Amino acid sequence: MSSSSDPTVRQTPAVAATGDATDTILATTQLTKKFGGLTAVDNVDFTIDDGEIRCLIGPNGAGKSTLLELITGQLRPTKGGIYFDGQDLTDLEPHERIDTGISVKFQSPHVYENLTVEQNLRIPLQRTDRDTDAVLEQTLEEISLTEQVEMTAGDLSHGQQQRLEIGMAVTLNPTLMLLDEPVAGMSVEETREVAELIRSLHDDGMAFVVVEHDMEFVTEISDQVTVLNQGQIFRQGPIEEIKADDAVRRIYLGENA
Repeated sequence: MSSSSDPTVRQTPAVAATGDATDTILATTQLTKKFGGLTAVDNVDFTIDDGEIRCLIGPNGAGKSTLLELITGQLRPTKGGIYFDGQDLTDLEPHERIDTGISVKFQSPHVYENLTVEQNLRIPLQRTDRDTDAVLEQTLEEISLTEQVEMTAGDLSHGQQQRLEIGMAVTLNPTLMLLDEPVAGMSVEETREVAELIRSLHDDGMAFVVVEHDMEFVTEISDQVTVLNQGQIFRQGPIEEIKADDAVRRIYLGENA
């Protein structure tokens, strides 16, 4: 009998929070990050279920990007734990977290502008033993860049560069994708294309945590929303419930309730 099903065996906090016996794939416990006298993330208990799309919203300075950087290992917590798929990520390096099944795309595109689309996609594949040609073909189709495969990344539009970087993360076959403002600076059409891409990947079983300000985009891709304010979870719930919350509108939408 495995330890995950035997109540007499003491489980690690990571297994108890995100192991096989639970639907939770990502969990933070009392996660805190301080910068001097400023507390950017304050005792946050945050969970994501397997296959879920969760959007993080909140006013500027609420701690959204800091929370993502703690999960990816770009920042180390002052206090608290980060657990993913039965593993304790808290002290792992960023590249080690990628190897557990987490991929990330930060707000500004980080593509290799002097390389072609295909060359950009081949770079992360070097970390894997996947069938390179098959993955390239599938990924190019998913991100709608098949016709641009030989173009240099620097010649792509802003929206195409954003989709390319998502594609680079997708080649690693992650269980969970973290996206920081993926449609910032995009046109309406580009935003629609990214929404379609996220929904398609989600249909294939990928989970997402998405930091975003565009409420129309949030409404289109996400059922569940977490609202951060002053480093803490302010509200959580279905998108329509969050949009109707007077207190959320006051702190986030700048409206008078």
